[in-house]
Amino acid sequence: MMLAAKVEQRIGRGLGWLAGAVALCGGAVLLGMASVVVISVVGRALGWAGLGPVTGDFELVEMGCAIAVFAFLPWCQMRRAHVTVDILSHALGPRPHAGLGCLGDLMLTLCSGVILWRLWLGFTEKFPHGTEAFRARLGMGQKPWFPETTYELQIPVWIPFGLALIGAGLFFVVCLYSVWRSLNWTLAGQEPGA
Repeated sequence: MMLAAKVEQRIGRGLGWLAGAVALCGGAVLLGMASVVVISVVGRALGWAGLGPVTGDFELVEMGCAIAVFAFLPWCQMRRAHVTVDILSHALGPRPHAGLGCLGDLMLTLCSGVILWRLWLGFTEKFPHGTEAFRARLGMGQKPWFPETTYELQIPVWIPFGLALIGAGLFFVVCLYSVWRSLNWTLAGQEPGA
């Protein structure tokens, strides 16, 4: 007995496509950050020729890496690519192994929920827009007195928070889905390919 197996597979295909698209965007951001580092290092090395580092390179790399990490998490969870230690669980048999995988997915869902919640709170502290009614409806609290920006480039800090929040939200949704999927695998008696 499985829980809506065909619906689960259809939703899984859609979430897999979305997680893959977000991961590709994260990869593009990471390539951009690598390019910034290379250009900045070459500019420093060729300072004698009138070149210099990219202004705010450390700010761009810091923000880009955070955005990329949150963009990769949903794809990683969808593919079950997180690090696991299952030396002993294979010895228990296929159903207990699948059950332990389900327990791991449940624990990761709880962690992803806490991450999403804390990132949401961080975003709402930095986001300076919206009416009081709009902010109250979304639990955003008061507007910040002084919207925070980065030091050199003066980029509003809420922008990278918001972009990371997209990845964290999708990560939580994928984690919820993965609990459903691994519960079906447990009910079926084993994980596919195990």
